[in-house]
Amino acid sequence: MSIWRTEATAEEIERLARGTFAARIGIRIAEVGPDYLRATLAVTPELHQPYGVLHGGVSVALAETVGSVAATLCIDVERQQCFGQEINANHLRPVASGVITATARPYHIGSRSHVWSIEIRDELERLVCISRLTIAVVPRREPGS
Repeated sequence: MSIWRTEATAEEIERLARGTFAARIGIRIAEVGPDYLRATLAVTPELHQPYGVLHGGVSVALAETVGSVAATLCIDVERQQCFGQEINANHLRPVASGVITATARPYHIGSRSHVWSIEIRDELERLVCISRLTIAVVPRREPGS
């Protein structure tokens, strides 16, 4: 059984992300499952911290991106919108190269808030980072109001 209110393919989500921060750093939506959303990111030197491994802030950006997109697929986008309210992350393993994969799954999908679990793994399926994202679901407002 699917958790999504809005059905979308990875390709459709990718089109919406053109020109955004996520697209700029290389986050790609890889898969929309029945109860999860998966995204990938190639770890390149531009995303490193000074010691030659992936910057922790990039892992957090990846987690917030995949969790926020997943949350948006669970709401009535005509009447509501999602905003990240709180995120935490535990960095478990350094990564210097390759592709990492983030998978978002819900702990809670409520009418005013969501809580998402995001696991980031390397190409050998080892945990790189675990994150919890709380999303505020608010009434849609016109930009600038």
